[in-house]
Amino acid sequence: MSKHSKSGCPVNLGLELFGDPWTLLIVRDLMFGGKRHFRDFLESEEHISSNILTDRLRLLTAQGIVTRTEDPGHTQRVLYHLTEKGIALLPILMQISEWSYRYAPVDEKYRPAAVPRADGGADTEAMMATLRAQHLGEQHPGA
Repeated sequence: MSKHSKSGCPVNLGLELFGDPWTLLIVRDLMFGGKRHFRDFLESEEHISSNILTDRLRLLTAQGIVTRTEDPGHTQRVLYHLTEKGIALLPILMQISEWSYRYAPVDEKYRPAAVPRADGGADTEAMMATLRAQHLGEQHPGA
């Protein structure tokens, strides 16, 4: 247990990292929105402020969920990518989405023809393989 954690309870430990909406929304944008640059995240529908975005990106990087690398196309910009630890959050985000499709007033523009299921087995694995190619491919060829 970290000296900063309230307890070693797995629910508490997860909430200490993901207890605010911004952290998972940044992961969502990396996973599903194709966002890679700081400015991309600022343009999200939820309108995160730059100071909170800076803080959450630092947290996600420090926790090994996101990596930060120089953008080879622009020396003053950086690229953000999910790590394997970040990609492992896919089933969790899918489960939250599945719950929301069932119990919350999800806007029609977000409703797919078929709701992907978090326990989709091969579908989830295929999605994770795609994320690995997008986020780890440059850093870990063959991943």
